[in-house]
Amino acid sequence: MSVKRRKHQEDVSWGDEADLILKAKQNGKHFGELYERYVRRIYTYIYYRTGNHEDAEDLTSRVFHKAFIHLSNYEHQGLPLSAWLYRIAHNIVANWYRDQGRRKTTSLEESTRHSADEEPGAVAERSAENEQLMGMIRRLPSERQQILILKFAEDLSNAEIGRILGRSEGAIKSLYHRTLLALRKEMERQEVQQHPGGRGNGE
Repeated sequence: MSVKRRKHQEDVSWGDEADLILKAKQNGKHFGELYERYVRRIYTYIYYRTGNHEDAEDLTSRVFHKAFIHLSNYEHQGLPLSAWLYRIAHNIVANWYRDQGRRKTTSLEESTRHSADEEPGAVAERSAENEQLMGMIRRLPSERQQILILKFAEDLSNAEIGRILGRSEGAIKSLYHRTLLALRKEMERQEVQQHPGGRGNGE
């Protein structure tokens, strides 16, 4: 995935962020620069939480609308603005699920939308695997979902994730490893269910 490279390309410099935030507070037209800096990352985070492009676009717009309205109350506390935006995104996604009562699913069409150059059989197999994995991830508690998304989609360190979630680096590391173990066990369980005779049980 090219997200890792993109992350570093977008984060031009934290040094000018405070000045940019101040300008945006004084004149709303400068908020567009903050939007351009962070919109892809927030959208990616929300898409991994919802599994739907249209909903992700809508909720991303809500995040930045809320950020624009409340920017005057934002105070820098040694964290990048993205930490604040991720918290807003988390709350909006949580409220969206609560209000809509929707299950967290990913359609096959969404999974294969950008795979036109692949062989149909390979696309179907990869999409089924992705859908199964994302389904398992979206059944995890919210905090564990966040850790996996911020770790893999955003390439953040345990320390950075800890600052965003208000947890220590050690706590994030421990929860991350427990989450991976839980996912592995669930994948093994589903593999046994799908291929009950594949482990030499004599059935």
